[in-house]
Amino acid sequence: MSADFDSKLDGQVAIVTGASSGIGEATATALASRGASVVLAARRKNELEALADQIESAGGDSLPVPTDITEEDDIDALVETTLEEFDSIDVLVNNAGVMLLEPVERADRENFRQMVEVNLLGLMNLTHAALPVMQEQGAGHIVNVSSTAGRDANANNSGYSATKFGVNAFSESLRQEVTTEGIRTTIIEPGAVETELQEHVPDEEIKEQIEDGFLDSITPLQSEDIADAIAYAVTRPQHISINEMLIRPTDQQL
Repeated sequence: MSADFDSKLDGQVAIVTGASSGIGEATATALASRGASVVLAARRKNELEALADQIESAGGDSLPVPTDITEEDDIDALVETTLEEFDSIDVLVNNAGVMLLEPVERADRENFRQMVEVNLLGLMNLTHAALPVMQEQGAGHIVNVSSTAGRDANANNSGYSATKFGVNAFSESLRQEVTTEGIRTTIIEPGAVETELQEHVPDEEIKEQIEDGFLDSITPLQSEDIADAIAYAVTRPQHISINEMLIRPTDQQL
């Protein structure tokens, strides 16, 4: 965690899902370094506790809360625990996601279900749980991590793209509902990022195309690049709402 950042989030509380690795881990670190108390949510307890130790050893404030966002009881417990510990929710970063790419003809229906429950329904349910807190405060910022796949559907991306298109639609509808209440929304749409996301692709042919073909042909983004963008969005003055950020590697064409 860098100590060079401005402490623009002093006194604010941020929940970050998918915080055990990748973009979520980098975002939690970035927000903590700017002064936020960060609630770390993901399923992997050991990774969360290790990240909390790193943040706190660098002078930051964090709370690991093991959470499966496909479980509504876990979502409610995450919000309740946050309020018990910090008494507010100022920033919510819905980052947790899975990318199980397969052609439709060979797709496992269970993978369709998992992507919908994690990428879309979990995001919607956690937003639903946190929103009343922000409304009572009269302020808040909801950041939903989508993808370029939420703008352009391509072969073998059907289920994943469907969930990310859904994230974009949900986010824009939410923006129109709450913008007059002082609540800001931001959609983050990364292109190719070097994370463990592609490691979970179940189709070996597609996985090889990504890892040994596509990613080798470009200079992919790093998790910290997306974390910097999120930190930028949530540290703007209250009268500025950055609603959408599309971020690709310079040499990524699509």
